[in-house]
Amino acid sequence: MNAPEQLLEYLGTHNVMTLATVGADDPWAAVFYVNEGTALYFLSAPTTRHCQNMQCNPRVAATVQEDYSQWEQIKGVQVEGTVQRLNANDQHHAADLYAQKFAFMDPLRIPAAFAAVMQKVAWYRLTPASLYFIDNSLGLGHRVLVEADKLHGRGAESRQ
Repeated sequence: MNAPEQLLEYLGTHNVMTLATVGADDPWAAVFYVNEGTALYFLSAPTTRHCQNMQCNPRVAATVQEDYSQWEQIKGVQVEGTVQRLNANDQHHAADLYAQKFAFMDPLRIPAAFAAVMQKVAWYRLTPASLYFIDNSLGLGHRVLVEADKLHGRGAESRQ
């Protein structure tokens, strides 16, 4: 399997990314995601620090990785790109992707308390400019640059 295929498999089998944002004063990090190709969709309340930061500066960095105890086991993805808040059409698409990956997001089974919280969030898409797939099993610090716009199935186009 080549690095672009490994990267897409890795993104598809993980759930949490660390999204690094910077606003007028402070950096911040956090979020749960679902991917379609290299496009990473997430939801968050617009009042959170990272969403406020993204309004000031949509350029972000992110990582997806596990908590490894041995350096030789380290694998992960480093991402740099831009975030945009989704329009209504794209929000429905992102919600469908979430429901496919996360059972708790199924509209038929979502608890009422969770549904109420969902009314307060917005949906976002991180569109990568570039990604690095890290695989220390191939050597300390081994990483391969994967250009998002050259990767088939990146899923970053708007659905307007």
